[in-house]
Amino acid sequence: MSAAKLQLDLSGKVAVVTGASMGIGRAIAARFADAGASVVVHFHRHRDEALRLVEEIAREGGRAVALGGDVRSPGEVEELFRDTARELGEADVVVNNAGSYPLHALVDATSSEFMSVVETNLLGVHLATQAAARRMIDRGKGGAVVNVASIEGLRPAPKHSHYTAAKSGVLAYTRSAAIELGRHGIRVNAVSPGLIWREGIERAWPEGVASFRARAPLGRLGRPEDVADACLFLASSAASFISGANLVVDGGVLAASAF
Repeated sequence: MSAAKLQLDLSGKVAVVTGASMGIGRAIAARFADAGASVVVHFHRHRDEALRLVEEIAREGGRAVALGGDVRSPGEVEELFRDTARELGEADVVVNNAGSYPLHALVDATSSEFMSVVETNLLGVHLATQAAARRMIDRGKGGAVVNVASIEGLRPAPKHSHYTAAKSGVLAYTRSAAIELGRHGIRVNAVSPGLIWREGIERAWPEGVASFRARAPLGRLGRPEDVADACLFLASSAASFISGANLVVDGGVLAASAF
C-alpha cells in the first residue's frame, strides 16, 4: 500500500456522520466506510434511506449502523454518542453535516423560521462537537472533527440571511474549537462546499445552476463525492498538522474574477 493510501486509511476508526441518509452526508459516510472506518449513519427523518446505506456498506464488507436523533436536542445528541459507543466503540471522527437550506426573504422570515435554521446548522454543530469532545478528552487519544460549512459563510446569497449567519458562525466556531481542543489532540476543521449536484436541481433551479457553472473556473457543479474527499483528507492522518482551517470545495468560484 502506498504512503498516500496509508495516510487516508481510517481502519480501526469510528466515524459519526450527521445528516448522512442522503446527499453530501451519504457520500461522506460511504467514502469513510471505503477508507476502513466503522461508520454511524446518522439520520433525523429519513430512516429508510439510512438503513439502505448501511446495507450497501455491509455488502461491500464494511461496518455501519444507522442511528437517529435531532441534532438540536442536547439529550438526543448525547444519546447518539452513547449509542455509538455501544454499537461500534467511541467516536474518533465526527463530521457535522446535518443542516437545512430553506429560502426566506429577510423582511418576511419569522423568528421561528430564522432560529430553526440557526439551531440546525450551528447549534447542532456545537452540540455534537461538545458531546464528542468530552468523550475524546476522557479517552485521551485525540480525534478529529470536520464541520460542513458553505461558501455562503464567506459570500452571502439572497433569501439566506439565516443560513449565511449560521454558516459564518460555523466557520468562527471551527476556529474557536480548534484553539480550545488542540491541547487534547483534537483537530477541528471545516469544509465549505459550493453548489453541489443533487437529483432534480437543474429543473428546480435552472438559473442558479447556469450562473454557478458560468462563474466556476472548472465549469461544473460539485459532486457529493468531491466534498466527501475533502472531509476524508481532513479527518485522516494526512492532515495531522491542520486544525482551524477551512477547505473550500467550489470549483474555484470564490477565486473567480469580479470583472
